[in-house]
Amino acid sequence: MNADFNYAKQKWDKSHKVPDFKVGDLVLVSTLNFNNIKGPKKLKDSYVGHFVVSLHGNNAVQMELSGELENEHPTLTVSLIKPYQTADK
Repeated sequence: MNADFNYAKQKWDKSHKVPDFKVGDLVLVSTLNFNNIKGPKKLKDSYVGHFVVSLHGNNAVQMELSGELENEHPTLTVSLIKPYQTADK
């Protein structure tokens, strides 16, 4: 059983990485779970933002949302955010 666990852990670790967000980083938020963004779903942006991370946990980040997302809960799981890439990088 231990060998099976180690095999599964190696497979999972190979394809998953721990997010490395820090307080002050700029991130984009996925619109997957938000229904209040206007326009047809087909033309809706996949990610919106950029927002500043204000608090970081192991699997969640807190940020100050604005615009169409300002009424949403400010804490989101890291699977719904991705780093914001500026043009100079």
